Amino acid sequence: MTAGTLARRTRRFGRDVDRLPVGRGVDHVYNPLVYARAVHEAYLEHYGAGRKRVIYLGMNPGPFGMVQTGVPFGEVAIVRDWLRLAGPVEMPATTYAPRPIEGFACRRSEVSGRRLWGFFKDQFGTPEAFFREHLVMNYCPLAFFIGARNVTPDKLPADERARLITTCDAYLRDVAALLEPEWVVGIGTFAAARATAALAGADVRIGQILHPSPASPAANADWAGVVAGQLRRLGLR
Repeated sequence: MTAGTLARRTRRFGRDVDRLPVGRGVDHVYNPLVYARAVHEAYLEHYGAGRKRVIYLGMNPGPFGMVQTGVPFGEVAIVRDWLRLAGPVEMPATTYAPRPIEGFACRRSEVSGRRLWGFFKDQFGTPEAFFREHLVMNYCPLAFFIGARNVTPDKLPADERARLITTCDAYLRDVAALLEPEWVVGIGTFAAARATAALAGADVRIGQILHPSPASPAANADWAGVVAGQLRRLGLR
């Protein structure tokens, strides 16, 4: 499987979710697969080629991570300095003042991304060593906001959630067919549940690790140590 194949499927995914009638009850929706497509596709082209033994699956973009850089859990410093990715982040057709798009000029740190990618950096040393058998992706590429608050996909109205899940499940199945992972590891409960449902019957094992969000008290108490233990129990360390 070439990285270009994955990038083309992801570009179509970005268009598909962009057309969905979702967002009722929230103030704004961002789709970084559209306005930050250049960086996201650079991520896939640099690191997405070939079979991956493990896909780490997040839920949806964070306001200072993928919303800014187009990379899953894409804390700016990590994307720039460790992943060594760059590219234009365009202004969306409509912007939202409480959560402006600043791209790589964003000075806020995405704590979840810093924790997740920092863990992989500590474990593997180089991006090349990590991505040889692993990839990080998000189940849903859309970010939803009420005021400045990030709204997760599971909080959407039932009809909108169902349409979104249908589209995201189809993409996840295609990604699994392309990358042929042995494992899909959900980063948090939602992602693990969606992987379990979407990939039912597929020849892939599903695992789960603690989400690194600072909103979780458990994640604020030695998240890296907890996750290291979880991965050992899965046989992935």
